[in-house]
Amino acid sequence: MRRLAAIAGIIALAACSTSSGRTGSGDAAPGTGSPTTSASSGTGGSSASSAAAAVETVMAEVSIPWDVAVLPDGGLLVTERPGRMQLRTAAGEVHRVTADLEDVYAESEGGLLGLALAPDFASSRTFVTCQTHQEGGDPVDVRVIRWRLSGDGRSAERDGTPVVAGLPISSGRHSGCRLLFAPDGTLHVGTGDAAQGRNPQDPVSLGGKTLRVNLDGSVPADNPHAAKGTPAAYVFTSGHRNVQGLALRPGTGQIWSAEHGPDRDDEVNIIRKGANYGWDPSSADYDESVPMTDREKFPDAVAAQWSSGSPTVATSGAAFLTGKAWGRWDGALAVALLKGSGVLVMTLDGDRVTRVERMPQVDERFGRLRALRSAPDGSLYVTTSNSSGDSREDLVLRLAPAAPR
Repeated sequence: MRRLAAIAGIIALAACSTSSGRTGSGDAAPGTGSPTTSASSGTGGSSASSAAAAVETVMAEVSIPWDVAVLPDGGLLVTERPGRMQLRTAAGEVHRVTADLEDVYAESEGGLLGLALAPDFASSRTFVTCQTHQEGGDPVDVRVIRWRLSGDGRSAERDGTPVVAGLPISSGRHSGCRLLFAPDGTLHVGTGDAAQGRNPQDPVSLGGKTLRVNLDGSVPADNPHAAKGTPAAYVFTSGHRNVQGLALRPGTGQIWSAEHGPDRDDEVNIIRKGANYGWDPSSADYDESVPMTDREKFPDAVAAQWSSGSPTVATSGAAFLTGKAWGRWDGALAVALLKGSGVLVMTLDGDRVTRVERMPQVDERFGRLRALRSAPDGSLYVTTSNSSGDSREDLVLRLAPAAPR
């Protein structure tokens, strides 16, 4: 056990007022919007200025922390893609969570991925993870696992059979997989297409979709294809490439997503029941030259609320900022960037993205950023994604709210 106060610092970051549209390098998303103005498209966003804000390193020496959940007592539960879980107590002590993760296929983009606490976690200690599964060293599928965390937070046990299994996998590329509980208690799962051309538009494939499932693995009766039987009954939306972020808009049931495009057009979308988002690389083995949202082939395809254009920035985790301390960013959507090495903040007017800015607290300071999680006190947790193999070069950061100028 180690106490992070000894190694974590609080870094006062000065205000930043210069514009920056650089995308950096890393993972891989139409737009002609200027990178220095608000727009529904364009890669960079303007660089906002803000009062000096605190960025605190709350966990260090972690390896690709793919997701983070805030526990009711203020602790943090973190998944690491190589196949580990760690917990930081509210007092700042960090320890590994002992769990059966030997079947995790940690190759390419696969591993231990998304994480979400059950709505009744405070009493049940139940949470779910999304992970790539192997048998005998060979990849089998991507599946959602239900867990129960021990009272002391030092171990977790699997709780029954997988919530859902059979999400496609190839090398591990485009494995998704973000998790989000909706206000009605259903679990939404953002999946990847496994870099296989037919999956996004195949009605019985769970790849390139968002899924909606009850925590016990049953199909919600009001799912758009509930009458078709599984696996199609799990499908909530189709035509996605690789969903990396899901975020619930406060005070609503509206879910926003972030996903990777090919060499252009990373997207931010609103998830609409039964909708098709128009990705279909099936004309060849895996034809990535097709439009991210092909409205000629699919006239009813849902257009993105925001698109990066070219080059991509590798949109990843997403979260809504909450609290008056964020100023005009209260209620805005924040999206982490891998290649873009920062966080985009999207101001909304209804369902329209009216302004896109880069968050100065983390802009090009911590490398690739992967997960975002808003805390009840309004702070924002951010994970980095800079480790290689099983090295432990990553951080979990806490950003105090700071209003842009």
